[in-house]
Amino acid sequence: MKKIYYLSSCSTCARIIKDLNLDKHKFVFQDIKTDKITAAQLEEMKEMAGSYEALFSRVALKYKTLDPKPAKESEYKKLILEEYTFLKRPVIINGKQIFVGNSKKVVEAAAASL
Repeated sequence: MKKIYYLSSCSTCARIIKDLNLDKHKFVFQDIKTDKITAAQLEEMKEMAGSYEALFSRVALKYKTLDPKPAKESEYKKLILEEYTFLKRPVIINGKQIFVGNSKKVVEAAAASL
């Protein structure tokens, strides 16, 4: 499977999609704001990434207002399913590999996998 979970209004996601030419690599695009993540999709990402915490974005503005902060896997899962901003973006799935986030290292690894 070739899929990307992204936010269409995110300039960083748009830059990564353009830089990696994901449209030319026949990726399935899912805008997580308009097409919400299902529990099954999140479970699949968790299996590939190792944990819900690895998929969780601590830089989301809503994270700063959370009190108490999530501490358990079940809390991370619940928050990601309730609010799309808590998913670290983009999430690129290329076959059996998953790339989560927009750090230089992650983007370079995703590019190498293409």
